[in-house]
Amino acid sequence: MTDAKRTKSIKIRVADEELSELRERCPAGELAPWLRELGLGQKRPRRAERVDPALLRQLAGVGNLLNQIARRINSGQWSYGDRVEILAALWHIEKRLQDININAG
Repeated sequence: MTDAKRTKSIKIRVADEELSELRERCPAGELAPWLRELGLGQKRPRRAERVDPALLRQLAGVGNLLNQIARRINSGQWSYGDRVEILAALWHIEKRLQDININAG
């Protein structure tokens, strides 16, 4: 759409029940932008689904493991034992991701 300043207003009348329903449906609580986007046919970004806190903790654990691996790789120290540790950590991450996928499905 355009970045022009909005100077025109439209006034509509609704019943109490209709106003309540509009407020319930409005994702951000601001009716004017929501109705403008709906009326002009603009696509609204989808609201993110609520995520299970346990799933977020599992994903955070996977992220921590990846950070540890990245630090090890970037350190430049590559002994045989380090390579075994990295492979074991990668295997562990793969297993955790499979567990998350199984539990989500």
